[in-house]
Amino acid sequence: MLKLIKLEWKKNNIWKYIRNAVVTTAVLLILLLMAAGELETEATVQSYGKTMLDVSVGMFVHVAYIIFTGVMIAAFIVGAYEKKTIHLMFCYPMKRSRIILSKVCAVWIFGFVAMTVSKAAISLILILTKSFTGITAAGLAVGEPAFWLEAVLSSAAMASISFIALPVGLKMKSSKAAIVASVIIVCFTQGGIGSATLANNMTFYAILFVAAIVSVYLSVRRVETRDVM
Repeated sequence: MLKLIKLEWKKNNIWKYIRNAVVTTAVLLILLLMAAGELETEATVQSYGKTMLDVSVGMFVHVAYIIFTGVMIAAFIVGAYEKKTIHLMFCYPMKRSRIILSKVCAVWIFGFVAMTVSKAAISLILILTKSFTGITAAGLAVGEPAFWLEAVLSSAAMASISFIALPVGLKMKSSKAAIVASVIIVCFTQGGIGSATLANNMTFYAILFVAAIVSVYLSVRRVETRDVM
């Protein structure tokens, strides 16, 4: 399986996605530096009981990388159906499910690592530059085990939830549909109406996580039981 995953990364030019992830993280950092002052105002602390900088780091990263992972799903998996290259791959002497799972794992691993590294890098830079920017970065405890536990678990959850877009793209055989589905996922998981929001609702995330697992299972099962059109 590891060889197949590496093959997927090589075939899809993973260095292009690494470069794009670095650029994405840099843009997020700039946006957060611009907004940091507002996120740490006395009014914000009075309204929420704490500064919102640490929460915003997670939210910005989740929004960007759920869509980023959706783009990778579209390119690695759905695109293979659009371009008909999946026909050639299914001629390999191995189960179709193994081929699709290698693609899923290649995207999931990259999305998970990119989210975790992005959160850590942004948080660390905000801490290191606080003397120049005038922010406190009080909630960004990069040196605490709790920070890494939350970063790892939330990144794993968000990378998994991104795969709800997979069956949409496969059903419609459209990369655009997969990306649009990713944007809708962002709206549901990170957005809100007024003060009402489902962001950080663990029950909601648990339901979506299960939905993502089911989505991947059904997608893999589908390629084993149906002919490629």
